[in-house]
Amino acid sequence: MKFLEMKFPYKGLGFLCLLCASVVNCFSLDREAFTFTSYELNVQVEPEQHRLGVRGKLTLRNDTPTPQKIAVLQISSSLDWRSIRAGDKPLQFLSQPYTSDIDHTGALSEAIVTLPQPVAPQGTIELEISYEGVVLLDATRLTRIGTPEESANSTDWDQIGPRFSAVRGAGYVAWYPIATEVANLSEGSLFEVIGRWKTRESASRMEFHFATPVVSADESPPIALCGGDELHLVALGGSPKFPSSPCVYEPVGLSVPSFTIAHYGFVDRPALMVYNFSEHAVAAENFAEAAQKVSPLITEWFGAQRRKAETADLADPHAAPFESGAFLLTPLSNEVPKALGLAAAHQLTHAAFFSFRPWIEEGLAHFAQALYLEQQSGRTAALDYMGLHRSALSEVEAPSTLPRSEDEANRSLVNTMNEELYRSKAMCVWWMLRDMVGEPALKKAIAAYHPEQDKKPSYMPRLIAAQTQRDLEWFFDDWVYRDRGLPDFKVESAFSRKTISGSFMLTITLDNLGTAGAEVPIIIKFSGGEITRRLEVRSKNKAVIRVEVPGAPQEIVVNDGSVPESNMGNNNFKIVEEAK
Repeated sequence: MKFLEMKFPYKGLGFLCLLCASVVNCFSLDREAFTFTSYELNVQVEPEQHRLGVRGKLTLRNDTPTPQKIAVLQISSSLDWRSIRAGDKPLQFLSQPYTSDIDHTGALSEAIVTLPQPVAPQGTIELEISYEGVVLLDATRLTRIGTPEESANSTDWDQIGPRFSAVRGAGYVAWYPIATEVANLSEGSLFEVIGRWKTRESASRMEFHFATPVVSADESPPIALCGGDELHLVALGGSPKFPSSPCVYEPVGLSVPSFTIAHYGFVDRPALMVYNFSEHAVAAENFAEAAQKVSPLITEWFGAQRRKAETADLADPHAAPFESGAFLLTPLSNEVPKALGLAAAHQLTHAAFFSFRPWIEEGLAHFAQALYLEQQSGRTAALDYMGLHRSALSEVEAPSTLPRSEDEANRSLVNTMNEELYRSKAMCVWWMLRDMVGEPALKKAIAAYHPEQDKKPSYMPRLIAAQTQRDLEWFFDDWVYRDRGLPDFKVESAFSRKTISGSFMLTITLDNLGTAGAEVPIIIKFSGGEITRRLEVRSKNKAVIRVEVPGAPQEIVVNDGSVPESNMGNNNFKIVEEAK
C-alpha cells in the first residue's frame, strides 16, 4: 500500500506503532459505516486555473451496530486533503489513493481519519474539512476498459475551464466527500455501489455556498447554475471579494449535486429557463417552445410546478445529457420537436411533482414521456417507446438459477436503486395502473400524494386502491412490494361457435407461465376488424374469458405491449381452423 500523505504529529517508535495499527485498520475498514447526514460547504471555483477549493462542515452518523473509531472520507483523486478537524482540534489521518470508478479519474483521494473518541451506534460527529485541487477533463475510468477516447470524453465531460465549467457529483466526480467500497465498471459493481450510496444519503441535507471571482465593471459576468432549488447569477462588481450564493438540496434524494459556469444567454418562459451558448440561440428557443407546449399535459396530471425547470447548454455537441431533478444539462441543437417534447415532459414532471421514492419520482417522469407520445401520435407510439425500455428490463428480470427469495424484497420497486427497475419497470407499472383503474382515478391518487406523509411503502398503493373498488393487493405485491419477475402469457385454447344471431362466441383460456400476475389486453382479430378485451391472470394460473365477436375470429394477440413479459414470442394464436 502506498501512502501519498501521512499526517501525524508523532515521531519515532510511537509514530511507527500508530502507523502499523493504522495500516492493519486499512485492511479491515468498514468504509460504509457512516452516513453523511449533512453538508455545509463553501465552494470556491477559479475557472482560469481549473481550480476547486472547498471548506466546510460534515455531520456523520454511525449506522453500524458497534462503536466506530475510524471514519473514511473520499474525494476525487485530482483533489488533495488539507485538513480535517473536530471541535477545532486537528485529527490524525492517512491520505492514500483508492482505486474506484465512482469518480471519472478512476481513483479517489481517501482520508482514513482517527476520531477523537468512538462514535456510538446512531451517534453523530461533526467534522471540519478542507481540500482543493483541479478538475480537468478526464475519462480514465472509461478508456482503461477500452472505450474509445472521443466517446469516453463525451460521456465523462466534467471539467472546470475558462470558457465552460460543468461538474456533476458522486458517480461522476467526487467533488464533495463520500465514503464507499470499491466500485468497478469492468466487474459491474459500480451501479450497485452508487445505489447503496444513494440509499444511505437520500434523506441527507446539502447546502453549499458557491463563489467565483468577480469580473471587472466592463465585463459581462458568467452565469453560475446549480441543480438545487434556484438558479444563481454571479454578481457584477469591482469588489475583490467573492460573491456567494447558496445551493440547497433538502433532502438530497435522487439529486446529484452539480454546478455549471459559462457565459450563457438565456430564454425565459413560465415553465422553464433555458441557458445557451450564443451559437445555439435558435435551439434554445425551440426547446423552450416545446416545453411550453407540453406544460398543460404535465399540469393536468401532476399539478402546478413547484419550481421553474432549468436547462443548460453543454459545450460538447456530442455530450451525453444529464438530469438531476428539474435541472437538465444537454447539448442544445435543432432536434425534431418530438425529441424536445420528450425531454421537456420528463423535466417538467420533476418540477411539478416530488417523491423521495425512486419508483414514484422517476417512474412518473418516464410515464409522463409515454403520455406525451400518446397525446402527440397515439397509443401505438407510446407503446413503441415503452418497448425500448422493456428490452432492457427483460435482461434485468431474466430468470436466474439462484433463489429469488431475498432478491424479491431487495429488488422490489419500493427498495431498489437499480435504474432499469425504478425507471423502466416503474414506468410500465404506472401505465398498467392507468389501464386498470382509469385516468380519473389515477390522477386523483397522484393529486392526493404528499411526500411528507409518505412514511410507509404502502402509502402510494393505498392512495391508488382508495380510488377503485377492485382488489389490487396482488398487483402491488407482484410488481411493487416484491420483485416477482415478469409474466409470460400464452393462449392455451380457443373455441368459437356461431350464434343464432350470426355472431360468434369465442371462449379463450389464457395461461400465465410467468412469476408475476397482470391484467393483460387481448386483441381478437376477425374479418372486418378487431376488438379488445382485458383479462386478469395471476402468476402460474389460468383464466377464461368469453367474447362475442361480430365475425369469424381469425387470430388472438395477447398483450399490445403495455405489459412487460419475459417472452412475447408465444403471444399470437391462429384460430381460423378452429372457427370452421
